[in-house]
Amino acid sequence: MQKRDQGKSGGAAGGSATPAAKRGRPFGSTSGSSAGAGSAADAVAPTTLLGPTLQVHSSFTDQNNKRIVLAIQSGLKSELTWALNTLTLLSFKEKDDMRKDSTPLAKIPGLLDALLQVIDDWRDIGLPKEHQKRPRLRTLGVNSIVSGFGHEHKALGSINNTRPHYGVGSGSSAMEALAQKHAAKVRSLELWFEEDGLFNLDDEGRAEKQQCAVAASNIIRNFSFMPDNEVIMAQHRHCLETAFQCIEDHITEEEELVTNALETIVNLAPLLDLRIFSSSKPSYIKITEKRAVQAIMGMLGSPYKAWHCAAAELLGRLIINPDNEPFLLPFVPQIHKRLVDLLSSLALDAQAAAVGALYNLAEVNMDCRLKLANERWAIDRLLKVIRTPHPVPEVCRKSAMILESLVSEPQNRSLLLAYENAFAEILFSEGRYSDTFARILYELTSRPNNKMAATRGVWGM
Repeated sequence: MQKRDQGKSGGAAGGSATPAAKRGRPFGSTSGSSAGAGSAADAVAPTTLLGPTLQVHSSFTDQNNKRIVLAIQSGLKSELTWALNTLTLLSFKEKDDMRKDSTPLAKIPGLLDALLQVIDDWRDIGLPKEHQKRPRLRTLGVNSIVSGFGHEHKALGSINNTRPHYGVGSGSSAMEALAQKHAAKVRSLELWFEEDGLFNLDDEGRAEKQQCAVAASNIIRNFSFMPDNEVIMAQHRHCLETAFQCIEDHITEEEELVTNALETIVNLAPLLDLRIFSSSKPSYIKITEKRAVQAIMGMLGSPYKAWHCAAAELLGRLIINPDNEPFLLPFVPQIHKRLVDLLSSLALDAQAAAVGALYNLAEVNMDCRLKLANERWAIDRLLKVIRTPHPVPEVCRKSAMILESLVSEPQNRSLLLAYENAFAEILFSEGRYSDTFARILYELTSRPNNKMAATRGVWGM
């Protein structure tokens, strides 16, 4: 299955058509003598370099790999900024980029873990400032003066406040000193749980931490587009745990961080085995297979088109691996319902993602085909994709193949027989899919165990 296209859409790069400008100034943006010099330079420059670019030599990473890792691990603002900017430049590569020496950055020892630590550091302080440690309720011995649970100072303080003091003697002063001593000790312990303590960051520091985490996630996302990094990242448990935790907290987490994490998982999905979360590899975040699938389901039901389209594509890629089936099959009814809803969306990319996922799910087992056929509006919306038709012929072809998979099950033929006239209409009007719908009609009407149903369909009984 092809990986999603990372390149920017623009004009054609060859022929007489002018390619779309990338970074830098477009043609004709200068004036005067500089315009003449610019036009002369443009005539000499190749068509792929339309603006100022920064070329990095391939040996830069080999000479500075340790420095980059140490700069990230140091946590110093200047060093961390330099390392993130360098890695962003090295990991970025457009579709039509002329550079062939892409460096497998994930193979640099300790680099991926250092970047993940930047994200983990932000998530450790990413709680809202209103978060407070809830007090633990104590019920045993609440009626006694001294309960034994560390609240003696409160009991003694209440005694001192309720009982009158007839004189300032040594006994009363000792009681007050004891109460103040206990109150100071408890206050010192509470400081450790306050978010506005000595070592916590202000709003500016939190914003900088957040920016660094987003930059690190963007670099990891760029890593996932490089073929040399796919196997390493798909078998890196810490990387997968961090990405799944980001999409699990998509309601409260930074949107760009969630998007980068989701696109990383989608790129690694063909090689991803969910059993890694129960393997013997060291775990940093306790993510289970069920939580991972639930996180994907949360993204599938999100209101953002980019998120639920990517989640549908992710499910379609994960189900290809037979080892992932036991974790995805319990959620098949919910998956079918949401994917059928996406089929009615006006967004063409959402329809394409839903059809691609349903196509792979229909090939899994009989239970998936039965549940999809019984899903309300499923067959109507698959036919609508073909009739409209979708501008991508492959999407229409897969929709027809889904219907053919559904009719292959004898239990579904009675449901699909109601659409016999619609199948026959597409058979004679759409020549590209006539073979598929001919097989569908053959399955509906020519099976020995379905003669009575065929008679009912013909005569309207």
